[in-house]
Amino acid sequence: MLTKENYTKYVKILQEELVPAMGCTEPISIAYATAKARAVLADTPISAKVEVSGNIVKNAKSVTVPHTGGMRGIKSAFAAGLVAGNADAELEVISNVSEEQIAEIQKAKDEFDVEVVTPENARVFDIGVTLRSKAHTAYVRITNAHTNIACIKRDGETLYENLPQETERTDRSILNVEDIIAFADEVRPEDVKEVLDRQIAYNMAIAEEGLKNNYGANVGKVLLRSYQPDIKITAKAYAAAASDARMNGCELPVVINSGSGNQGITASVPVIVYARGMHCSTEKLYRALCVSNLVTVHLKDGIGALSAYCGVVSAGAGAACGVAYLLGGRKKEISHALVNALAIDSGIICDGAKASCAAKIATAVESGLLGLNMYYNGNQFFAGDGIVKKGVENTIKSVSRLAQDGMRETDKEIIRIMLEVD
Repeated sequence: MLTKENYTKYVKILQEELVPAMGCTEPISIAYATAKARAVLADTPISAKVEVSGNIVKNAKSVTVPHTGGMRGIKSAFAAGLVAGNADAELEVISNVSEEQIAEIQKAKDEFDVEVVTPENARVFDIGVTLRSKAHTAYVRITNAHTNIACIKRDGETLYENLPQETERTDRSILNVEDIIAFADEVRPEDVKEVLDRQIAYNMAIAEEGLKNNYGANVGKVLLRSYQPDIKITAKAYAAAASDARMNGCELPVVINSGSGNQGITASVPVIVYARGMHCSTEKLYRALCVSNLVTVHLKDGIGALSAYCGVVSAGAGAACGVAYLLGGRKKEISHALVNALAIDSGIICDGAKASCAAKIATAVESGLLGLNMYYNGNQFFAGDGIVKKGVENTIKSVSRLAQDGMRETDKEIIRIMLEVD
């Protein structure tokens, strides 16, 4: 049963998770740490050391950093934060970059003395940036989440370490499918309007940009050109097109979910497309987006921020739950759609942020919608079918185990393969 206290917490979780970010969030986090270190240094930097975990390497290696003239990789993200970063803007740290600064970023990437290393004892999500001037040093470390600064030092003196974040993170363990649906039924639109209006506006704008212009492998365009358009194809195409644009340098922001822009896109865009195609009211769309976003957060909470398990699988399943809600489904229908979706494509690997993420989004949305349609056609997967357990929450726990424990060595091997010289 959803209590008044948990109602308030659910609203806070949406506010904490659905925040704007420009560009892929791992390189943007590098830029953020760099901008913060530059502000702490308060002097002209002459050299630097960037320490990143293997998972950060994986997600920053191949993706285009916005406002850099098409540059990719860790050094590009570092250079952008060094030259043009505004640490106060957090995940929009490089949202305001002039043409002159783009040239400076390119020069810094090529000429600035920066060493990039991967410490053996790094956490899964770990970024450390040391800046040096002639007289001073500054160090900033981010761990566990994209804006979670764990340590700040200047000239070896600790200025900040292991202190609570300014806004305490709401406990995600209160999330469960039954209460998520109850929250969606009960939520006052004015409590979620601001955060969801922004998600709708930002994520649909980048989807339309991805369909309008050429980005990456143009997965969204390929879907619309290759198949007879219907609402399912349109939902997949718009979600994929948003990722086409985002992974390949588009300078529009997205609203993220669970620290990921691709997950934010996948959890929202298909639901918005379905709501518009079904001529649903804005209020009903808000309620469905509460379902899709919170189910995605619930799934990702047990998996962790970064792993070998592709995060858009969770978001695609979440989107299917949102569509089920639009169709009148409640706990029974939504739970079965979710279990079916997780049974279909759990195990898609995350091999970093890059153009092919758009195709994985299309696959995840397809699996989610297939899982939904299976149930409405009287078919489902049962406990004992692979990792499926009796009850939706037990199946979610199975997926968490698979992603966090079972795929730990897979993650290491993916990183080793990605770091091999071609």
